[in-house]
Amino acid sequence: MADISQICIARILNVMEQCGKKAISDKALYGKVKGKKVTLPDYKKAVSWLKERGDIVEIKQGYILTKANGMFTAEVARINKTFGFIKCEDGTEIFVPGKFLKGAMPGDTVVCRLIPPRGDSPEAEVTAIAKEGFSEFTGTAEKSEGQWYVRPDSFCKDLIAVSEKYPDIKEGDKVLATITKRGERHADHRCKISAVFGSSDKAYSSALAVLYMNDVETEFPIAVQDEARHISGMKITDKDIYGRLDLRDKIIFTIDGADTKDIDDAVSVEKAENGWKLGVHIADVSHYVKPNSELDKDAFLRGTSIYYANKVIPMLPKELSNGICSLNPNEDRLAFSCLMELDEDGKLTKYKFSKTVIRSRVKGVYSEVNKILDCRDDVSKIPADIAEKYAGLTDTIFLMQQLAEILTANKLKRGAPQIDTPECKLTIDENEVCTDVQKRERGRAELIIEEFMLSANEAAAKTARENNIPFVYRVHENPAPEKITELLEVIDRLNIPHPNFSSVKPAHLAQILDSVRDTELSPVINNMVLRSMAKAKYSDEPLGHFGLVLKDYAHFTSPIRRYPDLAIHRILTDLCYNKMPPAVIAKRYGKFAANASLQSSECELTAMRVERDCEDCYIAEYMSSHLGEEFEGNISGITDYGMYVELPNTVEGLVKIETLPDGTYEYDGHFSLTRDGKAVYSVGQNVRVKCVKTDVSGGKIDFVIA
Repeated sequence: MADISQICIARILNVMEQCGKKAISDKALYGKVKGKKVTLPDYKKAVSWLKERGDIVEIKQGYILTKANGMFTAEVARINKTFGFIKCEDGTEIFVPGKFLKGAMPGDTVVCRLIPPRGDSPEAEVTAIAKEGFSEFTGTAEKSEGQWYVRPDSFCKDLIAVSEKYPDIKEGDKVLATITKRGERHADHRCKISAVFGSSDKAYSSALAVLYMNDVETEFPIAVQDEARHISGMKITDKDIYGRLDLRDKIIFTIDGADTKDIDDAVSVEKAENGWKLGVHIADVSHYVKPNSELDKDAFLRGTSIYYANKVIPMLPKELSNGICSLNPNEDRLAFSCLMELDEDGKLTKYKFSKTVIRSRVKGVYSEVNKILDCRDDVSKIPADIAEKYAGLTDTIFLMQQLAEILTANKLKRGAPQIDTPECKLTIDENEVCTDVQKRERGRAELIIEEFMLSANEAAAKTARENNIPFVYRVHENPAPEKITELLEVIDRLNIPHPNFSSVKPAHLAQILDSVRDTELSPVINNMVLRSMAKAKYSDEPLGHFGLVLKDYAHFTSPIRRYPDLAIHRILTDLCYNKMPPAVIAKRYGKFAANASLQSSECELTAMRVERDCEDCYIAEYMSSHLGEEFEGNISGITDYGMYVELPNTVEGLVKIETLPDGTYEYDGHFSLTRDGKAVYSVGQNVRVKCVKTDVSGGKIDFVIA
């Protein structure tokens, strides 16, 4: 703005305020503001700047003042096929019907006005595009009468004509396109194809497009790679070990998935005279990734590793995540250990954080440890190969189970809701094609590790709060009252018993979930309860964790794949190892903790969206080989356009309302589709469906009632 005349801007706004709601032509406006201190170039720059800000809008009759005409500026947050949402300055999102988008695209700054809503929520129309903010999009290439088009994945249902030919394009290719010319409607836009990902009926290609549109970097910058290679060539020396607690003679080992390569946590358990000694030993990533190094700056921007199908996009290069930082068996590794003492009832009585050197006894695998636990009453039944691999460790594994059961019982006593959110497991063949989808099973071994990690995470947060130092906490705030009201309305309609309460507590939600456990309604109520709660996030304030019913909580246990964990490792290192005074820590890390919390929360949301969208593509690819087949499933959701049906293997598809047999149906606004006033289809109901259509590119599946 430095080269824009402030005098010119002031004159333009003064003239337009005098015009009120009336428009003034470009010629007339310039005539009123020109003078010795305002030249034509000054005027053009000022008008352009005011239009970009949304202070003035150009219409056929000339310029009008936005606020004087009941208009306001906003950013286009997102657009679906037939509608969009704008985000106002205060963060409020307002619905915009598709016909009132005026060709706007995500990221545009637009001038809007409110229009009469069709329902209870406000609606708006776009009157002008103040500043274009979006040019690239992904879609599918199509050809009609010699003309190439791109059908966008998201922002509209119209075909966008390709203005420049792209070599070797094939119909059905998943492509990256760039808008070259804007029109009044989306259909009037023109684009050019700038890259081809592959066939849109292949999940692998569609996932690449998802990554690109979410700005996920799949490669590391050269400077980051160079640092990683240098570190990977290092050996652990006596200098590295000096001053550390040597735990190499302790029974310590890891338990992970069979395919896990970035192993960042190991555990140890001993029975003590008055209770338990629990050790959670985490890869000492902060020893290698120094503040403001290229590795650190890149990890901060990534925030987290991303996992989908059989792919990992790591936060740190594999030379570190799978190498020197991974707690591989029978190798000396530097660790940051949380050493805890618990009484017989599992209550945390003492805890400290120590820099250690460890040597994991074995790379444990969940499925193998579960087989050992299945044979607790008769260890002779443990398969021979597993017994040999875990020789000398089975007693410790049984102790781990015993302690984990105590910790789980304590969690239930606190009233923590046990929300069952099933995850899917995808099988990908050598051609990158999804050949199977199954519900991921969680056994006792998984629960053991989960409970131990929770304990270490709680101890980390307690240490920070007790010392009043800056920190990155994992927080889960209380649900919004209106969300709980909506939940209770649905529960009452379903005649599900629930406690009376004016202020919701975790135990209230736990009671609701327990009342439907092992019933057809359980998956539906689980989802409803989950949606009623706030989203967990990172914060530099100790706001507590509603879902876990803990005053103190953080993420300490995964610094290889989560930046918040790496951040608090640094802070705890200075507190517990370097003995830095809390006042000095506050000065050093205050701003860092706030920035890391905000960035990590945003990165987590992106990663979750990417993982979900990519996996949806693979699931649709799997179902494309089952077209015409019939399945048993349960209705997981009802809308005004149909109902969602979930199969036992977690696959979910849509039964469109117009495909339902025997008449016309209406949505009751809650959980049923009715015919002649009677509920015919309701959430939780078992139905038989046939798979009739898949859209791999969009990750969508269509069912019909069989």
